[in-house]
Amino acid sequence: MKAIIAVPVFLVVVILDFITKAVAVATMVTAGAPRPVLGDWVRFALVYNPGAAFGLHLGPYSRWLFMALTAVALVVLWRLYRSASDQDVPKVLAIALVASGAVGNVIDRVRSELGVVDFIDVGIGAHRWPTFNVADMAVSTGAILLAWVLWQEERRAEALLAEQKASSSTTGAS
Repeated sequence: MKAIIAVPVFLVVVILDFITKAVAVATMVTAGAPRPVLGDWVRFALVYNPGAAFGLHLGPYSRWLFMALTAVALVVLWRLYRSASDQDVPKVLAIALVASGAVGNVIDRVRSELGVVDFIDVGIGAHRWPTFNVADMAVSTGAILLAWVLWQEERRAEALLAEQKASSSTTGAS
């Protein structure tokens, strides 16, 4: 059941990310003038990010370090996926989104020393969000959803523990 959700989401995100990046590279010039999509709010502007999210760069070994960190993250996500129940749709969806985004960006790191292809530029005037791509959207959305799911699991576990303590204290008092 989990695979019915995870596999299509994973494949759609990886393929969509790959295609949109290929189109961006084929049709835009690096550091060229941004192309308005929705006025000044959303523009397309091709940049290569050799670092991580928001341009975090750790020197000449960033590419290899971030590929290794991605591999570790994918192992952790695989374990979370395996431990998820078939009925835990939000958790499986979140894991598929994060994993597919991570794979989409690591494909760029493997293919080019220039870094990850980013092309979506959002903001108003000089106040811009760091340029991103489809994989980044998947990672961000999935991470927020996963954090919420794990927080809900923790709340349920704490409530169950409190209920068990209350039950055992009333049982022991009789």
